[in-house]
Amino acid sequence: MAQLIFTEDRDDPRLDDFRDLSTADRRPDRPGGKGLVIAEGTVVVGRMLESRYPVRALLGVERRFRELDHALARVDVPAYVTSAETMAEVVGFHLNRGVLAVADRPAPPTVAEVVGGADVVAVLEGVGDHENLGALFRNAAALGVGGVLLGPGCSDPLYRRSVRVSMGHVLRVPFTGVDAWPGGLDLLRAQGFRVAALTPRAGSVPLRAVREHAPGRIALLFGAEGPGLTEEALAAADLAVRVPMAPGVDSLNVATAAAVAFYELQAAVAR
Repeated sequence: MAQLIFTEDRDDPRLDDFRDLSTADRRPDRPGGKGLVIAEGTVVVGRMLESRYPVRALLGVERRFRELDHALARVDVPAYVTSAETMAEVVGFHLNRGVLAVADRPAPPTVAEVVGGADVVAVLEGVGDHENLGALFRNAAALGVGGVLLGPGCSDPLYRRSVRVSMGHVLRVPFTGVDAWPGGLDLLRAQGFRVAALTPRAGSVPLRAVREHAPGRIALLFGAEGPGLTEEALAAADLAVRVPMAPGVDSLNVATAAAVAFYELQAAVAR
């Protein structure tokens, strides 16, 4: 089980993975950093402890560790216990959630590994907002999406804010990048997927009718806030699909649109 180690030394070198998280150029989860993944709060930390991500250490107040007793009983990692004041000095800000965990990144899976057992996957182009990305992963986990593929312009799903907003589900839903774009979509077609691009443009198929055009495995393609999908991505899709909206509304937040589409595909199976 995890080893509880008590310390009030803000300069303890064993806490360096947690240090100065408010300083951008020192963040271990940022490009050029240590490549670590950071989880915040008992729910997200618990999911990290249950995930494939190899946890290096935890830092928190004693009360939060007591809430994680069952999860900590199954791992052998150092858990540094300190006061809220010392934790704030180490981290660089007061953390209401009271506990952090850091993990190494495993090797990314291949596209084939991500989509191998999935009937529905999400493919993203240009989704650069960390909160939208985290929310989309949370929606994917809740609504049975088997994996997420990241095209160009997407932010890092393992950035601290994305992990937090996803409630740790980014650690559960498999994902990987697509190197060739949009040619990499052919990898999905080779696996039996139809690629459906979400766009409000005229002539697209209403979402409720998507299963008439794609009854089998389906990859839902989503673009960035504002500009949406590029012309190249739209041209590479097998069909264009829209979420019907009231007059005068031109689009939805990408995470919201994804949730609607994921739910509709689940509902179509039930009907």
